[in-house]
Amino acid sequence: MGYSLVNVLGVLLIVTSSLVVLSKTVGHAIMWYAGQSLILVGVLVSLGITTGATELLTWGASAFVTKVLLVPAIIWTAYKKMGQPDVSGLKSAVSAPWFVVIVIAEVVLSFAVVSNVELPTAADALPALAISFAHFFVGLTCIVTQRNILKQVFGYCLMENGSHVTLALLAPTAPEIVEIGIATDAFFAVIIMSIVVMRIWRDAHTLDSHDLTDLRG
Repeated sequence: MGYSLVNVLGVLLIVTSSLVVLSKTVGHAIMWYAGQSLILVGVLVSLGITTGATELLTWGASAFVTKVLLVPAIIWTAYKKMGQPDVSGLKSAVSAPWFVVIVIAEVVLSFAVVSNVELPTAADALPALAISFAHFFVGLTCIVTQRNILKQVFGYCLMENGSHVTLALLAPTAPEIVEIGIATDAFFAVIIMSIVVMRIWRDAHTLDSHDLTDLRG
C-alpha cells in the first residue's frame, strides 16, 4: 500500500507540473506549484513511513517550509513588486496539446530507461522513479518553451522537485544535512532569480524573453 501511494502521488506530480506550465496567469502557476510541492511532501512522508527512513520525515518538513510556503511567497512578492504585469500575451513556443504530447513522450522514455534499473531501496517504487526523471525534463521543457521569464523560474523549480524525488528514492537514508543543502540552494536560487527578473522588468519593462536580445556594455 505504501509504495502504491508513492506511485500515485508521483503521477499527481506530473499532472500538477503540467498545470504549472499551462497556467495562463502567474497567480495560478503559483497556486499549482504550491499544490505540487504539497504532493512532494506527501511523497517524502509516505516513502519515509513505508521504508522506516525517519530522515525522509525531516526532508518532508523542510520541503513544506521551503517549497510550499517560502518559494511561492518569494515569487508572488516579486510579481507584486512589478505591479502584477499582464503576461497573457506571452504565448508558449508550443501549444497546449503539443506540450501534453511532449510530456507523455518524456514519461514513456523515462519508463523505458528505468525499466532496466535495479532499485535496491524500493523495487516497487520504480514507477515513481521514472516519473521523477520525467518531472526533471518537464521542468527543462518549461524553461525552453516559455517566453515568460517568470515562468522559466518555475521551470527551474520543477526540475529541482524532480531531482528531490529521485534522491529520496535512491538514497532515503541520506543524512538530513543533504536535504538542508538542497533546500538551501533552491531557496537562494529562487531569491536570486526573482531579483534578476525584477531588475529586467525595471530596466526593460518586459517579461518576454524574446525582447532580451540586445547586449549592452
